[in-house]
Amino acid sequence: MGESGGSTGLVVGVLGALPSVAGAATLVWAVARPRATARQRLGRLARPATVCAVLSLATSFGLPQASSGGGWKLAEVAVLLLLLGAVTRWSPLRELAFAVPPTALAVALWPLPLVAGASFPEAVGIATFWLLPAVAVVAAGAYPRRQEQRRRSAVAEARSAQRLQLSRDLHDFVAHDISGIVVQAQATRFVATTDPSHAVLALERIEKAGLSALAAMDRTVQMLHGPEAPATEPLPGVSQLPLLVADFTSAGAAEAQLDLPPPVAEALSREVGSAAYRIVVEALTNVRRHAPDASRVTVVFTPTATAVELRITNDRAARSAPARRRASRGGLGLPALAEHAQALGGTLSAGPHGDGSWQLTAVLPATFPKETP
Repeated sequence: MGESGGSTGLVVGVLGALPSVAGAATLVWAVARPRATARQRLGRLARPATVCAVLSLATSFGLPQASSGGGWKLAEVAVLLLLLGAVTRWSPLRELAFAVPPTALAVALWPLPLVAGASFPEAVGIATFWLLPAVAVVAAGAYPRRQEQRRRSAVAEARSAQRLQLSRDLHDFVAHDISGIVVQAQATRFVATTDPSHAVLALERIEKAGLSALAAMDRTVQMLHGPEAPATEPLPGVSQLPLLVADFTSAGAAEAQLDLPPPVAEALSREVGSAAYRIVVEALTNVRRHAPDASRVTVVFTPTATAVELRITNDRAARSAPARRRASRGGLGLPALAEHAQALGGTLSAGPHGDGSWQLTAVLPATFPKETP
């Protein structure tokens, strides 16, 4: 009987130590690797942790005599808490649902077989007390996980904003220059044989527009290199509008006139000035594309108390773009500029005006110096 009792006690002791040994071996398997490999293995601890938790519950309630010493169980609780923290921090979300509850339950319920005579409220109190370390470990693992998720979301939002900015630059500047090249090439084809001098001038304007498009593309590509890229030329503002209007007129599509009082250019911030330049570029490009019969375009800046009103009017109504073209624009053009103006605190609208004309109106915030008495 003595030998039988000693053998039984040995078996019970071995079974009681099994969850602790299994959990410790799992942790060693996960972390005893290079950093990159260790992170991958830490993300695969949900199933081993669940197995260790089930073993702990089985030995706690199936072999209550294995918990009588308490030493192995305390070590087991410590290992389960480490597994619980690692699972909460590194495991995929879909695996947390079946790994965290049994592990936390094994930590909370392990002392109950030791207090078999305790009342129900006492048992609940003991389980709640031992549940607190599990909750603390889950919180400690969830916090860096949440911070990393926020960082990834911020990076994704920044990349999305950068892609949107790149697409707007390509649309607003490159498309304008390329449409000018197309108009010049079409005009040159008809006059090349009868007026070679005009063809030479047109080729010069095509070259200038091509260089401008390349510069805009270079600026766009530089944005892809991130904050460590060298400083690039700032986006054009209202100070470049006279040259833009002159180039539009020289292309022969229509005669454009600019009315830009000096106080207006000084009152617009760099961001608002760049938005105004984009609006004028988009309006002139739309005249070239959709109102090729227009003969006159006016660009007028009118200062008010706290804003600047920009009106761009052409004397022929723009033709409606085909449905396929409108659908393929992807939210660029006037809709995107209207959103940008609204974000700056202004408004933008466009539509028929007067007798057969078309007008784009934008109200942009401005800061005028106070007049001294």
